[in-house]
Order: sequence, then structure tokens, then C-alpha cells
Amino acid sequence: MGLTGGVGSGKSTVARLLAERGAVIIDADAIAREVVEPGTPGFRAVVATFGSGVVGPDGALDRPRLAAIVFADEAKRSQLNAIVHPLVGERTAQLMAAAPEGAVVVYDVPLLVESELAGGFDFVLVVEAAVPTRLARLAGRGMPEADARNRIAAQATDEQRRAVADAVIGNDGSPDELRARVDEVWARIQERAQG
Repeated sequence: MGLTGGVGSGKSTVARLLAERGAVIIDADAIAREVVEPGTPGFRAVVATFGSGVVGPDGALDRPRLAAIVFADEAKRSQLNAIVHPLVGERTAQLMAAAPEGAVVVYDVPLLVESELAGGFDFVLVVEAAVPTRLARLAGRGMPEADARNRIAAQATDEQRRAVADAVIGNDGSPDELRARVDEVWARIQERAQG
């Protein structure tokens, strides 16, 4: 199953709720961080492409600085994606192969639509929230509004995500409402798995 949603939509919260119900979660963002850790080929390729200015004092990538560069320039974002996406794909395949037989495997991937991955899943779940809600959540994480708007603009639209969705969960309400929506989708997934 593919799980996606725009930055600040609450996709990670939905992933956590699915894990509580028994799903095996494979987090593309976590993998994307893993494949560019210091000493990896991905790290070396990013530094070779973007310069030593994207390395922080701790020797790891300065992710906010790199994000500011790539989310303001589509060509640079494409360069970064050309480095990271193949590495993420390899690691994802390893993790999927290691999942227990019969498990509901959820690939939590923000760029599912942008990377044209929807066709590879038997079920696509999209998490949505209104832009003001998303901006408030991102501000709560310390992200400046201009950076948040750049990230939102760089991602697929809600309409593009809905076009590939088997189910859509709106996440502008309370935590209890979100849990209820996840329960409904989980029941659908269980029915499909048994049918």
C-alpha cells in the first residue's frame, strides 16, 4: 500500500496509526536520510554536487540549508532527486523483501505522485489538510512560512493526489476524528487482503 500526502498534512501521524493496527511501515523520508548519512556514497554525491556549504558543523548534511537551495530551484531539486531517489529505491526494495509474509506493508512516501509510483501499489491512501492547517503545523516545527510555501508549491496538488487515490483521509479535525477515519480505511484494507 502506498501512503502519501503533502508536507504538513499529517501523513506521518496516519502512518503511526496504521502501525498501531499492525501494518509494517517503510518510511521513504527516513530512508532518504539514511542513504545520505556521512560516509555513504549518497553523502559524497550530494556534497560533490552542492558543495561543502551543505555540510553542517557536525559533519552531516545541513538539511535546512540544502532544502532552502533545492526548494527554491527546480533544476537543483532535480539534481538532488537524481542522486537520492535511486538509492532510496534500492533500500526500499530490501526492506519490502524483508517484511513478513502476509503483512500489510505501507510505503510512506511524500512524493508518490511526483515520482509516478502509484501504479506500483494495490491501494493508495492520501492524507489531506487545508493549506492554512499545514502552514500552522510546519510553523510549529520551526519552518519559516516562505520555506513551507515553497515546499507545498514543489509538491503535487491535492487534485493530482486524489486522481491516484483509493481512499482519502481529511486531517483538519480532531485526533479522534482522524483515528476513526484510519479505522475505516484499515477495515477496507483488511477486507481486500482477505478477499
